[in-house]
Amino acid sequence: MAQLKHVVEPFGEVNVYPGPNGGTRVWASILMEPRKEGAQTGIAIDGSGSMRKMFGQDTGGGVVSSIFAKPRLENHVSPVAQKLCAYLARTIDADGGTTCIYWAVGPNGSQVEVVGDLRAEQAETHNFKGPSDFGTGTLLLPAVKYFVERFKDAPWGFYIFITDGELFDLEEVKLYTKWLAKEIAGNRRNPVKFVLIGLGADANERQLEELDDLETGTEIDLWDHKMASEMRQLQDIFAEVVDRNARVAETGKILDPQGRVIRDFSDTGLPALLRFVMPAGAQYFTLEVNGQRIHQPLADNVATPAPVAPVIPTVTPVSPAPPVIPAVPVSPMMKQQTAPPMVSPAVPGMQPPAPPSIPKKPEKEWDKDPIDLQMEELAKSIDLEFADPSQPQSLDDLNLDKNDDSKKK
Repeated sequence: MAQLKHVVEPFGEVNVYPGPNGGTRVWASILMEPRKEGAQTGIAIDGSGSMRKMFGQDTGGGVVSSIFAKPRLENHVSPVAQKLCAYLARTIDADGGTTCIYWAVGPNGSQVEVVGDLRAEQAETHNFKGPSDFGTGTLLLPAVKYFVERFKDAPWGFYIFITDGELFDLEEVKLYTKWLAKEIAGNRRNPVKFVLIGLGADANERQLEELDDLETGTEIDLWDHKMASEMRQLQDIFAEVVDRNARVAETGKILDPQGRVIRDFSDTGLPALLRFVMPAGAQYFTLEVNGQRIHQPLADNVATPAPVAPVIPTVTPVSPAPPVIPAVPVSPMMKQQTAPPMVSPAVPGMQPPAPPSIPKKPEKEWDKDPIDLQMEELAKSIDLEFADPSQPQSLDDLNLDKNDDSKKK
């Protein structure tokens, strides 16, 4: 099996195996962020002596004179640990705190030093400066057992191990991994996932791959590995954390370089875990989903066509085409609904005669539209004269004649 280093989005991991008839069996996962109830998370940082420089600490043994003073070393571990720890605490851990330890510390590198359970805001400012006692060896198994036993009641555990060198107890870790996988497969232990991250150029990736590809005799895959320099994003740590029953799109297809369909997921939905076989000679496969075509090479040194983005058609106004009467299908199951009868368009000169016009009655004064009068206009329209209350009143006292201004209109 070969795990490809150059994986395109949206894949998390792509593994290739020799297939039948010279073909290639492909195992590919769609990168997803896990959401598991009751999850516990942890980060274990290599605390062996070889990590001193990575922590920005001088290894000593320099000359006395300040003329030969060495430049200040940079801590390369702390920024990585801060980001990983804060991310796990904020998004995955059920308690909102990620357990941090140094491993491979003390005599023979056989001990662990607990940093504590850090919440996201604590992790982002914590100074991961290294253990109090750097180890003289690099033993991974004590750190693995620490997490497994401390969180044995957790429904799911996710633990990251950061190292820069070579493991001294690789075979012991393999034996324990096989035992633990069988315990999980037999429902005697809860599921866990381990991720090894190689930091720096001296990390022994061959050993990391051996654990990643370890056959346990079960369907349980406990280990994954990443090289820090090759990680695209923090979420790459979840490349193998795949829900086999998850569906990431309603439909999708796997195509070969000639555009022929290898797998069609139109009826089942596109799963997060893809397994298929490419024909002999194929150098890449294509995922067709949501109007896009994404090309993933089957080897790290293979060039692929540029991905095809969805095309949004532009709508251009056109004159309506004359209606087409569809052909009658042979099968009654394909029978279409009868189209409504067509209405012939109107022809100039064939219009029906217009109805005779009705003579308009002469407009009288009261037929006019009413006029709204404001208070000032109303006052000008009517002259009100009030009689002396001491004098006898008659109808002549009320003057309803229009004023002079109204008479001029």
